[in-house]
Amino acid sequence: MPSVHTFPLGPLQTNCYLVANGEEALVVDPGGAPDAVLGFAASNNLQIRLILNTHLHFDHLYGNQALHAATKAPIRVPEKDVPLLASGIGGGNYMGMPKVEPFAYEPINEGELTLIGLKCRALFTPGHSPGSLSFYFPELGAVFVGDVLFAGSIGRTDFFGGDLETLLDAVRSRLFILPPETVVYPGHGPATTIEEEKRTNPFFEE
Repeated sequence: MPSVHTFPLGPLQTNCYLVANGEEALVVDPGGAPDAVLGFAASNNLQIRLILNTHLHFDHLYGNQALHAATKAPIRVPEKDVPLLASGIGGGNYMGMPKVEPFAYEPINEGELTLIGLKCRALFTPGHSPGSLSFYFPELGAVFVGDVLFAGSIGRTDFFGGDLETLLDAVRSRLFILPPETVVYPGHGPATTIEEEKRTNPFFEE
């Protein structure tokens, strides 16, 4: 059975997720030193095949290069966020935070994917960043949303390329149409479900 494992990493305790399927795994948003992720993979005989970024803000990127160096797994990033890497919000050295170690990447866009043998749908969910992608795995019943949606809240929209109405529309039109039992794995804080956020999130009260 595929499984999800959570590792809060880095200076902002960004949720890094390891998705395992058989002996293969992928990692979403390694936001700090990946030692714990690598240790878990080794102790469970998992091969990390891919690194995914939901968006290109510095706190989701700090572990990219170290994880790539240790595993040779390619890093795939939202194409519309790539310009952020040239700025403080993407490259670090921002708000007193350290710089992000440069990394090679392959850009991706919304659409259907197969990753470590699992079907995945990359959903375009801008608003927190201009190119943010959420990754929905129907076989897992899970969606990895970065900083677009949190338990009882939403991502901030005052960074470059952010926009409140764009974010609210993206959540309503692309996330809230997923099955209600879908588990939402956000970039910070606890997991939630689509049903719970539709019912109780104050930003979406009619």
